[in-house]
Amino acid sequence: MKAINLGIVGATGMVGRKLLDLLAKRDFPINKLSLFGKSTVGESVLFSSEEQIIKPLNKDSFNGLDLTIFSAGSSVARKFCYEAINQDNYVIDLSSEFRYQEDVPLIVPEINGGIIDDLKEPTLIANPNCTTAQLLMALKPIHDLAEIDHFDLATYQAVSGTGKAAVEELRQETFSKESTEIQKVYPKQIAFNAIPQCDVFLDDYYTKEEMKVVWETQKIMDPKITVNATCVRVPVFNGHSEAVFIKTKNFVTREEVLKALNNFNGVTVIDNPDLQEYPTPLEHANDTEEVYVGRVRSKDMHDHGLISLWIVADNVYGKGAALNAIQIAERLLNNNSLKRN
Repeated sequence: MKAINLGIVGATGMVGRKLLDLLAKRDFPINKLSLFGKSTVGESVLFSSEEQIIKPLNKDSFNGLDLTIFSAGSSVARKFCYEAINQDNYVIDLSSEFRYQEDVPLIVPEINGGIIDDLKEPTLIANPNCTTAQLLMALKPIHDLAEIDHFDLATYQAVSGTGKAAVEELRQETFSKESTEIQKVYPKQIAFNAIPQCDVFLDDYYTKEEMKVVWETQKIMDPKITVNATCVRVPVFNGHSEAVFIKTKNFVTREEVLKALNNFNGVTVIDNPDLQEYPTPLEHANDTEEVYVGRVRSKDMHDHGLISLWIVADNVYGKGAALNAIQIAERLLNNNSLKRN
């Protein structure tokens, strides 16, 4: 496998650091690594026992690179992603900036990775929202088995999904004994609370996070599936949890669902009610790659099936962000799309 010249924009952010961890862990073949930042320019990061200096980002930063991963938000993506493509880079963007453009592939490799195999020239590839990515990993084998018509979703999302400041806000509200001024990220206290708002409200009173699940499910998996979601921020540091209630066109038994999930790469089933075994974010979402599924139930509603699931995954290191981006990069590499070196 040929080594490539790789750039990471936002390399010292929460997801950026996890990207570096995964690149090292998975022995991704890198000839030259270029790391870019803003407030951390000039600082050093240790990668595979070598110090890497954070560079400033400008329109000429992408010369000589084969692939650039952007993990720096929509404004940076908007300004620089196409600059990179114009300099013959493949681009993987983790922001929401381009996900809903018709000509931009939105990829979960296990579900629609075949799109990557058809790419013949430098292209922009969007990484899905963290909530959607882990959800669809559990839904895909069920859709293949019983054809999903509709699902209702309730999420329980960790503060790490909002960023470093939100993690610090929860830490201070929970553990600080001092009456120091806390810089508020959320509209309500997050400690010891549950806030039924992730992202901004839209005109139809759904939040943008809730609609991301709708739009991305239909773009990645099946445009005919209808979705109703409520997304909730909870006082958990890391790891998103989801309760999903699925209406299928065909009834299948719990045993058939469990078999399909167990056979799907990237999904781990933890489901033993007798021993109170099921996934939780505290136990299963700390630098983990798997999507964990439990509490599987199935009912025959005569004219359709009803399947209920509980899903947990690491939303920063895992399938919701860093891991999915690295898997896209690996597929590009395996497909010989990255040919320069």
